[in-house]
Amino acid sequence: MRIFAYEYSAARGHTMGRRRPVTNLLALAVLTAVVQRPMHPYEMASVLRARGKDQDMPIKWGSLYTVVRNLHKHGLLEEVESRREGGRPERTVYRITEAGRREAADWTRELLSEPAREPTAFEAGLSVMGGLGPDEVGPLLRRRLERLEEQIEADRRALEAERAELPRLFLVESEYALAMREAQAAWVRALVEELEGGTFPGLDEWRTYHRTGELPDGSADVAARGAPDG
Repeated sequence: MRIFAYEYSAARGHTMGRRRPVTNLLALAVLTAVVQRPMHPYEMASVLRARGKDQDMPIKWGSLYTVVRNLHKHGLLEEVESRREGGRPERTVYRITEAGRREAADWTRELLSEPAREPTAFEAGLSVMGGLGPDEVGPLLRRRLERLEEQIEADRRALEAERAELPRLFLVESEYALAMREAQAAWVRALVEELEGGTFPGLDEWRTYHRTGELPDGSADVAARGAPDG
């Protein structure tokens, strides 16, 4: 959790859609952590893990030091001091700059206001499911639905427990994730009902295509979009 909101100043303005000097979402997570207090990279990683940032966004922890160096290179972080504790390697402590605060605020505004196309692995599977027969796809989707329902129930319990301890401001991304999972489950449930009930349009043609590789009425070009190569 938990990217904090930034106060908006109309005098500053903002730069939606501009090319950012550091585009890794881990960079935004770092900036929103360091805004609280100066930290060295090891501490940044500990704070981000404690907030569950790796659940909110794709994070490659091995690239943390590279991201921090790039933020420093572009003037979004600055060195405060270097510390050596016992026999450990020297650690450089960084703090956010004013440019870093503006960058984090602009980036947050962009993420909140600009819809982005974010294809999922499930969408990729749907795009090629024509390569399988409908009598196989139905049970596969039902299995997915069962797992989604289990995840939804677990998410609801976790969210209810968190609501007793945290303000809603720090739970909105969990609410969103639950809503998206519930929406996916509803859509998959409807599709499964069509497949199992025989009301999916073109079901017989799909079976024929799966069996013979051909569709009537010159539809092979359309079906080929969903068939895996080879």
